[in-house]
Amino acid sequence: MKASRFWTPKNAAVLILAALAAVYVLIGSLYSDTFHPGTFVNNIYSTGKTIVEMNKELKSTQTTESFVVVVEDREYEIKLQDVGYQTDYSKELLKIKERQTPLFWMEGLFRQSRYFIEPKITFSKEALQQACDASGIFQDFVKEPVVEIRKGEAYELYDGMQHTLSVEKTMAKISDSLSKGEFCIDVSDCFENLEYTAEMERNLIMWEKVKMFQNCGVTYDMGDEKIELTPEITSRFLKVNDKGEFIGDGTGYLAPDEEAIDAFVNSLCERYDTFGKPHTFKTTAGDVIEIEGGTYGNKLDYETEKAYLLNLFTGENQRKDTKENHIPAYEKEAYVRGYDDIGDTYVEVDMGAQKLYYYEEGELLIETDVVTGNLRNKCDTPTGVNYVYFMQRNRTLRGPNYATPVSYWMAVNGHIGLHDANWRKEFGGEIYKTNGSHGCVNIPKKTAGELYELLTVGVPVVMFY
Repeated sequence: MKASRFWTPKNAAVLILAALAAVYVLIGSLYSDTFHPGTFVNNIYSTGKTIVEMNKELKSTQTTESFVVVVEDREYEIKLQDVGYQTDYSKELLKIKERQTPLFWMEGLFRQSRYFIEPKITFSKEALQQACDASGIFQDFVKEPVVEIRKGEAYELYDGMQHTLSVEKTMAKISDSLSKGEFCIDVSDCFENLEYTAEMERNLIMWEKVKMFQNCGVTYDMGDEKIELTPEITSRFLKVNDKGEFIGDGTGYLAPDEEAIDAFVNSLCERYDTFGKPHTFKTTAGDVIEIEGGTYGNKLDYETEKAYLLNLFTGENQRKDTKENHIPAYEKEAYVRGYDDIGDTYVEVDMGAQKLYYYEEGELLIETDVVTGNLRNKCDTPTGVNYVYFMQRNRTLRGPNYATPVSYWMAVNGHIGLHDANWRKEFGGEIYKTNGSHGCVNIPKKTAGELYELLTVGVPVVMFY
């Protein structure tokens, strides 16, 4: 009877509420070390996970293995593990957990709680410095703090005070960026200009003189070849003492080295003087032969060219700032200037074949049989590369015991020339061996007239057996 009075609806309700409260508290106790329902950290579902578990999971989202340092147009990649790079979310996770009271765990069933946190980033600054050094950043962009004129192929200014990468600024920016989790770090704004010393200022003044001397703006026109007097060439013309120091001329300019200029002019002569040297020639028959002798070729005027260069690099003339195409002076100038002085307009006399060919700009315009000097009488037509030095109509050729009128006379070497021979009825073959000329090249009259109209004084005449 007493028991039934205790088990009243009111008491039952109290007991049920007490039981529910106990369960609620029990469940809440389960979240005392884990995150409440509805918790998301950096978009990762965190409910029921401890700080340690969430820290590990958040750290695993870091997939980048290296960072890149950008310096102007170059990039340097450094591995994160080489600098001891670590992330830790524990402190921020603890702050979130401290906001969650176990008594209110049920709130998460009805409302999500989303948090976005940044990790604490650590790395070794010593290891970072070593990694940056090893990457080549500073070797490539940090200059030696000197200002010097150095000799390579030409004289160049080494200025280590302008636009040099600051190690201190660069390391500070890389360190700061890494601390923020930035993995592409542009340090192009870390360059600096350092202050010159008095000695450096003097070297800069000297450099302006050297630069003015070297940049003369002259190009030698050697015909089919051009030789620009680049700093690589003109730097050799600067006079220096035994210590390699520049020598002034006493007027505020640098002195030219006469011996070096002499050597340069000699090198031009050795390369481009063809007069008196053998000529290599490809015949119409297709043979490549070497021909010695003759009156044809180029010969530079050594003294005039040496004086020209000495004057060009003396005193105020060093200030030349215009472009000049210089044709050198010649003691003897061929029809074509340059090493290949025969060119593609020439007369070819193949005395072995008793043939004459005339080429103009590479095109064969005349081909004819001829008769050359009489071999039996030892009047052989001399071999060599000559040139047409004189032309005359209706001339009388004279010699011992003869006076022969011709209509077309084209002199090529002393008394040797090309001319018509209207007394001959036949040309070519072996006539020259027993009934040849006194040394000239006899040509049919009609063909001689055609050749005369085409030729000009100076055209090379290549003669060979």
